[in-house]
Amino acid sequence: MYLISDNVDTQVGMRLAGIEGVVVHQPDEVMEALNKVADDPDIGIVLMTSKLIDLCREQVYAIKQNRQRPLIVEIPDRHGETSVGAAITSYIREAVGINI
Repeated sequence: MYLISDNVDTQVGMRLAGIEGVVVHQPDEVMEALNKVADDPDIGIVLMTSKLIDLCREQVYAIKQNRQRPLIVEIPDRHGETSVGAAITSYIREAVGINI
């Protein structure tokens, strides 16, 4: 597992759980970190905060849909401003073409 976060609080919490990661803020930093992790055969799951996925939604979903690994899991940011459930529903709608 690996974390790509937009805040230090989430990174510290995940490090306490044994999950390494980085803190990034700009779209180019997000994609650089994600591409680096996607090429690492030792990382199977990437946790990303909702805010970062929103910054690069098209590129992240392209990786989700076109690569078998890593599994990208959206986690709420520290403020809980976005709904992960709505994001999952949107992803399914885009990938499968059905409303749930």
